[in-house]
Amino acid sequence: MLRPQFTDTLKEAMKAKDERTLSTVRMIIAALKTKDIDARAKGNMDGIPDEEILSMLQTMVKQRRESIALYQQGNRQDLVDKEQAEIAVIERWLPQAMDEAETAAAIGTVIKDLGAAGMKDMGKVMAELKTRYAGRMDFSKVSAVVKAQLG
Repeated sequence: MLRPQFTDTLKEAMKAKDERTLSTVRMIIAALKTKDIDARAKGNMDGIPDEEILSMLQTMVKQRRESIALYQQGNRQDLVDKEQAEIAVIERWLPQAMDEAETAAAIGTVIKDLGAAGMKDMGKVMAELKTRYAGRMDFSKVSAVVKAQLG
């Protein structure tokens, strides 16, 4: 369970007076509460599962990397450093990312397991990959590999 880890890290950061970790964990918890409220509207009273939390964290990292690129163009090293520090805190909860070879092998396995035969099965393959490998794959890059293997 990731939720108790966020609370524990928040307490540790408060005790250590680690402002960067404290603000980043508060941001994560706020985003999580928003996702939980959205889930309640759909009838899920328990909040979002860990897989969706991992996906949320991946999105947060991706947003920060995009910001870093813009800040570098604007020659704002102070903001680049801030975003990189936030990424380091967020990545504490993300599992080790799969490399390209592992990703391709995992996609091949899912395609085989589902008996996917063509592009019409891409949605099923992507859904299964997100279920099995949440937080371990960059799904913006995965879709191209799935297309190549199915096509």
